[in-house]
Amino acid sequence: MHDLLIRGGTLVDGTGSEPRTADVAVSDGLIREVGQVSGEAREEIEADGLVVTPGFVDVHTHYDAQATWDPHLLPTGWHGVTTTVFGNCGVGFAPAKPDAHDWLIGLMEGVEDIPGTALSEGIQWSWETFPEYLDALDRTPKALDYGTHVPHGAVRAYVMGERGAKNEAATAEDIERMYEIVREGVEAGALGFSTSRTMGHRAVDGEPVPGTFAQEDELFGIGRALKDAGRGIFELAGAGAAGDTAGDGPNAALEEIDWMHRLSAELGCPVSFAMLQFDSQPDQWRELLKICADTRAGGSKVFAQFAARPFGILAGLQTEANPLLSRPAYLEILDLPLDERVARMRDPAVRERILSAERAAEAPGFGSFLDNEDTYQKLYPIGDPPDYEPTPDQSIAAIAAREGRAPDAVLYDFLLRDEGRELLLLPLMNYSNGNLDPQREMLMDDNTVLSLGDGGAHCGLICDASLTTFMLTHWVRDRSRGERIPLEYAVQRMTQHTANFYGLHDRGVVKPGYKGDLNVIDMEHLALRRPEMVYDLPGGARRLLQSADGYRSTIVSGQTILRDGESTGARPGRLLRGGTPAPA
Repeated sequence: MHDLLIRGGTLVDGTGSEPRTADVAVSDGLIREVGQVSGEAREEIEADGLVVTPGFVDVHTHYDAQATWDPHLLPTGWHGVTTTVFGNCGVGFAPAKPDAHDWLIGLMEGVEDIPGTALSEGIQWSWETFPEYLDALDRTPKALDYGTHVPHGAVRAYVMGERGAKNEAATAEDIERMYEIVREGVEAGALGFSTSRTMGHRAVDGEPVPGTFAQEDELFGIGRALKDAGRGIFELAGAGAAGDTAGDGPNAALEEIDWMHRLSAELGCPVSFAMLQFDSQPDQWRELLKICADTRAGGSKVFAQFAARPFGILAGLQTEANPLLSRPAYLEILDLPLDERVARMRDPAVRERILSAERAAEAPGFGSFLDNEDTYQKLYPIGDPPDYEPTPDQSIAAIAAREGRAPDAVLYDFLLRDEGRELLLLPLMNYSNGNLDPQREMLMDDNTVLSLGDGGAHCGLICDASLTTFMLTHWVRDRSRGERIPLEYAVQRMTQHTANFYGLHDRGVVKPGYKGDLNVIDMEHLALRRPEMVYDLPGGARRLLQSADGYRSTIVSGQTILRDGESTGARPGRLLRGGTPAPA
């Protein structure tokens, strides 16, 4: 008697092998049989006509706080993910002295746009050291497996206090103490160390994240902790990750990658850096990947984290990127509930006042940035289901030209659709050529890691945690503007590839002996829904959530945790403490 038996599904096993029909049996949390399985099970899933995959492994999220109150880590958990990694980009909540809690919350709020009110309300501080933080996570009920990095920002502030928070240079004594903390954290179970060096990452007080200007003695001194512990990834958002848009300079990424390769070769640890395509140098990513390939022979293991869809913001009446914030007449009704605001906006007199030529001299938020002729050329109604590879003729400016109307009037009408819940996509990066062809090249490159979904972060601006579902819908099934990718390749990139990169060799493949993490997917009806704003974070704080249809079952260690997107109440997840070996 097995615990779980999935019968007759189309198995895509995570290795890149072609799909085949097979049964999958799981007992005691592990896959026991794959093929034609006889006998019965306590739970059986009839999967004829459905696709069976390993559970997806998402290596770039920011659930450092949310993990303490949300067992499913939504929205990531809705998208077939059974293992995730947070503590990225140098921000997190341990180590943490008692008087630094508010500062760490402000750092996370500024860098990752997670409401500080939700963090203050939701985090129940029961730790100071990083091992104590891991112990707290270990005690927390969880549906998914997850692991985390030791974050540079928290370590620097813990060791150096105000000097660390203000990015003063570290002394030899500071570096030695940071080394000790990171080694202690990795030996306790952290999957690596993370830092940030882009000027685009700032705390709520405007200060760059601690470590932004760290010199090589600090970076290599801390990195030595990974070498001496014998494991771990060195993860970073490097200078130049977003080109010159963050103030790093257009060639910063090419300058930055030099020390990454030397660090990796000298310390023997993999380095993973965030890489985006940007308008000012749309082909720089090719140079970065060539350097990664060319230096591999010298012992360097440097890989680029990338996202396979546009990287930008979602504009709308509910998001932080509201295009009407530059309109004084709109600001008069801004504080009304959405339904009342929409009703007022439909009044012809109110519409005329808002669309008058008058603009605020200094608009709050993204108002001035969004409400101009240049942006209208790149602003696209996203629709439902959302379209993440729109054509130029779908922009607000193009629609206005065809209809002989003012672009702001067209924008106004779209903002009122679906009772004010319509969203518009502004792709700031990863869309330099007006299509996703470069992202397909990145997908096919051996020096990249599919990543940057940022689950749990940027609550008021984006929702990219659905990247795994997008891979299956857009890249495998629906893309019409260029080449697609094979289903087996997409699945491998989200399972075996990401799992092995973090040393998690016991998952990501459907074979006997491997962990029983699985998805049963109705590929024909798999669909992304448009992101929606909800107010369900602690204290009623808001966030964008994006769900999907078509995941029949998501399974962790042989237990179904989600059935048709609804929780079963099962909590088989566990905290990852270091890498995991492959089955014998």
